[in-house]
Amino acid sequence: MGNGNRLLALLVCLVLGAGLAAAVLGASRAAGPRHTGTVGGRVDLASVPPDPAPPPPGPDASTGTVTVDCGRNEEGHWNEDNLVVSPGLRAGAHHTHAYVGNLSTDALSTDASLSAAATSCAGGDRSTYYWPVLRRTDRPGGRAHEGAAGHGNTGEILPEASVRVEFRGNPVGKVVPMPRFLRAMTGDAVAYTAPTDAAVRARWGCSGTPGRSTTGYPRCPAGQLVTRTLVFPSCWNGLDAAAPDHRSHLAFPSGQGVCPQGTFAVPELRLSLAYAVAPGVPIALDSFPEQRHSPKTDHAMFVDVMTDGRMDELVACLNEGRTCRT
Repeated sequence: MGNGNRLLALLVCLVLGAGLAAAVLGASRAAGPRHTGTVGGRVDLASVPPDPAPPPPGPDASTGTVTVDCGRNEEGHWNEDNLVVSPGLRAGAHHTHAYVGNLSTDALSTDASLSAAATSCAGGDRSTYYWPVLRRTDRPGGRAHEGAAGHGNTGEILPEASVRVEFRGNPVGKVVPMPRFLRAMTGDAVAYTAPTDAAVRARWGCSGTPGRSTTGYPRCPAGQLVTRTLVFPSCWNGLDAAAPDHRSHLAFPSGQGVCPQGTFAVPELRLSLAYAVAPGVPIALDSFPEQRHSPKTDHAMFVDVMTDGRMDELVACLNEGRTCRT
């Protein structure tokens, strides 16, 4: 082979090699991160702006609040199921959820079984409220679900220091009852690899700074609690208790509280969780492996199992502007 042919062959090899390397790199990027380490450092709330002020209530606003005392999962009700997203599939969540309310909830629950079960909520509310557990990763833990959840979700499960289940009205008008057995979710369990943060809903904060929050893990001073706040969509299409995508039957109102055309305002569910975490203790939210425990992936689910009478009482309290508690 002459020198010219050798040079030509070498050039072809270099071009093909570069193309192959680019293809491999592109495929790797498209597939997303594969390691399971926790992403993101702690956020100092002093560096974030104050939360936006809520819209002022209009003349027809439903300004009441209803707080349901459901305890803080003293029963240790955990599993890797997700009745809303993957009903009938054991361990379908691939991470562990903590529950308050209905004590029977798992992947095999039905409307009938939920209606007949015991509950941790005062007043008999059999609804189910659940979210991914928060762990401290410097301790292995020895209880169920602390070493068996898999998918990189290991460590001592942090108990909730408090759980607040609250329903609020709408700043524009009156609310209508939720349908019994409504399924709802908030947040985005795949937010870390999603193209945008459009579905990120959870806010993290510190108990001593209630007016500031972040989508990252907060750095809280000693003596303060780490907080998570998860607000659910509150505009219902008036037809469906569930949807194939688990979302399209419900929508969020605008920043001024206006529901999209063709939807009706229902009570807004707000879950507020708090944890005693000493400064410097490493924490991680349970997640899918490729989501790397990102705090942006925080999410929660709800199944309404209130009786029609109890739901009517809740709606009346909100629409009449009263403060109620069960």
